[in-house]
Amino acid sequence: MRRYALALTFIGVALMLYLLTSGLPVAAAADGALVAVGGGDTNEAIVARTLELAGGRNAVVVVLPQSSALPDAGDSSVETWKKAGARDVRKVSFDDRDAARRAIESATLIWMPGGDQNRFMSAIARTGLDDLIRARHAAGVTIGGTSAGAAILSRVMLTGDADLKSVDAGSTVTAPGLGLWSDVIVDQHFLKRQRESRLISVVIDHPTLVGVGIDEGTAVVVRGTQIEVVGKSAVIVIDPRGAKIAPSASSPVAAGTGLTFHVLRSGMTLDLAQP
Repeated sequence: MRRYALALTFIGVALMLYLLTSGLPVAAAADGALVAVGGGDTNEAIVARTLELAGGRNAVVVVLPQSSALPDAGDSSVETWKKAGARDVRKVSFDDRDAARRAIESATLIWMPGGDQNRFMSAIARTGLDDLIRARHAAGVTIGGTSAGAAILSRVMLTGDADLKSVDAGSTVTAPGLGLWSDVIVDQHFLKRQRESRLISVVIDHPTLVGVGIDEGTAVVVRGTQIEVVGKSAVIVIDPRGAKIAPSASSPVAAGTGLTFHVLRSGMTLDLAQP
């Protein structure tokens, strides 16, 4: 039996070496799941689904509270994940980068609570930890956040500066986010705070990106190009790809025809692959 097992191991190693040296493609590890919560109540259904993706009771959770300046920022998230049954939960400061790096490298769930997304991106700038988070996601680690922690997931990130009463071109300010969900722009507190106009404006400004507006108490779980809705309210998806965007030179009002609009509730899925 032992010789048989050794033979199988040898064959497996030999096959991998052959693939690596033959020029044939070798499948890479799939990116981890993303969980974007629209703010408000991160309810039991969202917590349970996220923990399931991150390893259940074996999950190692790292909470990054840098979106908030409050001294107790992140504490409620630590308690949430402990109560849910995660094996190890810790809040991580960026002051000690080596310790932060070790914690992020050990995590199966990296969680970013709410606050100000601009503050988070300023805090992580030039630390190298943003690159590490992207590498951990590529290695299969689940990453998520709520409110500001959801906005951060985009490559083109909403800063919060926008005219909520118009759809004027260029009126919604963006900045670089972590780029974990690179083909979308995430908006949060979406229906509760009536942010429809700014998401319409920003996707017309960036017609290759899909706008995903997530309401409070609601999450989008992302696996590849597939999204799944969990929670109490709705997710609005505005897809400008393939739309005809009208030039804005003659008018400040953003305009286009052929945008696709989806309204999703808990349990529904949608594939955001290029149409």
